Amino acid sequence: MRSLLLFLPVLLPVALMSQSTATHPQTAKSAAAKPATSKPAQAKPQADPAPALTTDDEKAIYALGLSISRSISQFDLTPAELDILKRALTDAAVGKPAEDIQTWGPKIQSLANQRGARVAQRQKDASAAYVQKAAAESGAVKTASGLVYRELTAGTGASPQAGDTVRVNYRGTLVDGTEFDSSYKRNQPAEFALNGVIPCWTEGLQHMKVGGKAQLVCPSDLAYGDQGRPGIPPGATLIFEIELLDIPGANTTR
Repeated sequence: MRSLLLFLPVLLPVALMSQSTATHPQTAKSAAAKPATSKPAQAKPQADPAPALTTDDEKAIYALGLSISRSISQFDLTPAELDILKRALTDAAVGKPAEDIQTWGPKIQSLANQRGARVAQRQKDASAAYVQKAAAESGAVKTASGLVYRELTAGTGASPQAGDTVRVNYRGTLVDGTEFDSSYKRNQPAEFALNGVIPCWTEGLQHMKVGGKAQLVCPSDLAYGDQGRPGIPPGATLIFEIELLDIPGANTTR
């Protein structure tokens, strides 16, 4: 699987959502008060746990669900709206959609834009204090672009230039600590052209030397902006811990 740093479009089309926009009819509860009773309240029975996933197909289908969840994160769905989405998938599977995709499908993009803007603003508000705190840490430097760079381990080799290819290990998280990508978990360093990744990396890696490790705090305008990516909300500030392993093909006498 390629790194999230190299994401192009969203993995799964949001058209998966468009099978239905109708809500389930709700049954009104009676407003009449129940007669008082002296019997103690009975504990609600606990739902049985979901069955374990045992086959490769079951686990792959579960992974498909996770992928869909990432792909639709910009819609900021409520639990009730998720129920509508589940209904649409079920209706589509049996060939009985409740609404016409030709009518409502074209409205998906406007909903995505509206909800995405809402998520982006919420993320930016939540990130502002984090960025300010990160910039105040000992050894941290906030550059003119807004990048917060902090060296964790000094390197002794060459520094890359914007046109170089670099080989790195890294871990990426959101401000709440959620990990969205890690070369360590793949047990495979990433290699890419430094001018082909997010601006935060293009700038931040040029401060590093081979053998060094640093933390980059990347405001959204230096990362994926208001569009986000699967697993990365619109407007999200990203935190990376990066080890610069090598600059393949570079002149090491720089």
